[in-house]
Amino acid sequence: MTGPRIGTCVAALAASALLVVGCGSKSTNSPSASGSGGQATPVQMQQDGIRFSGCMHSHGVPTFPGPSDPHAFKNALDPNSPGAQSPTFQSAYTACRHLLPNGGHAPPDVRSRAQIAAFLAFARCIRSHGFPSFPDPTNTGELNHQMVASAGINLHQPAVQQAGDACVTVSHGFITKADVARFVAGN
Repeated sequence: MTGPRIGTCVAALAASALLVVGCGSKSTNSPSASGSGGQATPVQMQQDGIRFSGCMHSHGVPTFPGPSDPHAFKNALDPNSPGAQSPTFQSAYTACRHLLPNGGHAPPDVRSRAQIAAFLAFARCIRSHGFPSFPDPTNTGELNHQMVASAGINLHQPAVQQAGDACVTVSHGFITKADVARFVAGN
C-alpha cells in the first residue's frame, strides 16, 4: 500500500479528534472495535496507535512516533515523508497495517454520531463564550476556516483560542486543546 491510501488510513487513527474534515479526519472501526461492530472511541484509537507504533519499532523503524503526537504520527506515514518509501519502512508497514483502522484500507467517509454530536456541542459552547455567530459543522461534521471567516470570526483573536480551549471538555475527547491550536494556526 503506497501513496494517498497510507495517508488516508493513518488520518483515521491519528486525526480522529480533529475538527476539520479537510485534515483527513474520518471515523472508522478499529481492530479493537470491529468485533463489537461499534465505532472506535478515542481511547481505542489511542491504544491502536500505541500497538501500531510498537509494531513499527519491532519491525525495524525505531523512530516511528507514537500517537501522543497525532500530527507527527500522521506525518510519519505521509507517502512524501522521508523514509516512508524505504524497503524497511514498507516491510514494517505491511507487517503492522492490520493494527490500523479497517486493516489499513481506506476508511469510509463518515463520522460517527458521537463525533458529530461532540462537534455540535463544541460549536454551541464557542457561541456561549462570546462568539454568537460561530457556525455549526455540516451534517457530515465538517468545519473549516472559510466557514468560520464567513461568520465574521477572526481566528487570530486570542479570545478565539481561549474559547476553544475552554470548550474542549464538551467534546468528550474528540477535540483537544492541541487540535484547537492547530486549527487556529491554520493546520
